[in-house]
Amino acid sequence: MASYKIVVKKSVAKDLRNVPKKDIQRILSAIQSLADNPRPPQSKKLSGQEKYRLRQGNYRILYSIEDEKLVICVVKVGNRRDVYR
Repeated sequence: MASYKIVVKKSVAKDLRNVPKKDIQRILSAIQSLADNPRPPQSKKLSGQEKYRLRQGNYRILYSIEDEKLVICVVKVGNRRDVYR
């Protein structure tokens, strides 16, 4: 199985400014692990959208998968209470 390329939107860098430093490393390692397995068992597909979410503590990583191009686009990272708005 080929490794996926990870593309991160510019707005994600802005989202990470509000995340405590102790959690940033865990979030970044979770994003990197998506390159090998874009649909890990703990990820869920969002209803009504072509996006997935990955839990990382109190934070959620929203991303889309383009299988034909082998690309994962990280759309948003945020606290679980705010990320879906």
